[in-house]
Amino acid sequence: MNILVVGGAGYIGSHVCKALKEAGFHPIVYDNLSNGHSWAVKWGPLVEGDLSNPQALDEVFTTYQPKGVIHLASSIDVKESMANPDKYYQNNVEGTRHLLEAMVRHKVDQIVFSSTAAVYGRPQQVPIPEDHPCEPINVYGKTKWLAEQLLSEFPLRSVSLRYFNAAGADESAEIGEAHTVETHLIPVAIFAALGKNPLKVFGIDHPTPDGTPIRDFIHVSDLAQAHVLALQWLQKGGTKIALNLGSGKGYSVQEVIAAIELEIGPVPHEIAPRNPYDPPALVADISLAQKTLNWSPQKSDLATIISSAVKWHQMQETVKK
Repeated sequence: MNILVVGGAGYIGSHVCKALKEAGFHPIVYDNLSNGHSWAVKWGPLVEGDLSNPQALDEVFTTYQPKGVIHLASSIDVKESMANPDKYYQNNVEGTRHLLEAMVRHKVDQIVFSSTAAVYGRPQQVPIPEDHPCEPINVYGKTKWLAEQLLSEFPLRSVSLRYFNAAGADESAEIGEAHTVETHLIPVAIFAALGKNPLKVFGIDHPTPDGTPIRDFIHVSDLAQAHVLALQWLQKGGTKIALNLGSGKGYSVQEVIAAIELEIGPVPHEIAPRNPYDPPALVADISLAQKTLNWSPQKSDLATIISSAVKWHQMQETVKK
């Protein structure tokens, strides 16, 4: 069964494609390669195209006749979204609208959408349930929330997966996190341990036990498996739902640094001012995803996440040499 994976050449998308293949699906990757990599497309064909191009979308739907869509193509940098909001409204909202319109034209009514915990804004309670008010405080979160609302207005069945912090790499180390500009805590801390720029810790005065922000990290392979289960839920007659994807546990920046130091050695770091857009703690209530999809994270303990990420990045450094 062909499944169109929009953004399938990216970090999460490539892991989703592997999980789809292992579950018996045939992933068709549609990606403009602005953030993805052709080398990460290993489990099906790559069609280079952009969501802003309705004709290219029509061609990929006509050629491959997918039975469902997994939509992971978006701009994701929170700071960039505040500096360049037009890019985010175009890519994340208008791009999604073009995709949904193509689905309607080609009578494909099942979509799994890559959303984010940023739709919640500042948490009123932790862990955060799906019925928490959605009041995003940055442009990135706003555009993802608008995209979720678009889904509700189209005659489609959909699962919106609200990611917390994706991390780690495939256990085989054949794919992993490879952003051109890396902003995520775990890879940036690993880079620091490998001798690159020191890690910046944004604030040690948060109202948390050690003063650094607490985040919920989910192994990218657990995240990928949830996409497959979400697609299968739709195939069995599921309609519309939003689900949190995390580990259900929180780790502080200092705890992450300590775990990386156990794995690889010292992480040079410096203290920077607190980011005004950073909530002190973000942890997912994952009970609805567990119940709905019969899913539970299997690899999302911090040690496994760190070990797999270190293995991937060390291998990449060796290849570069």
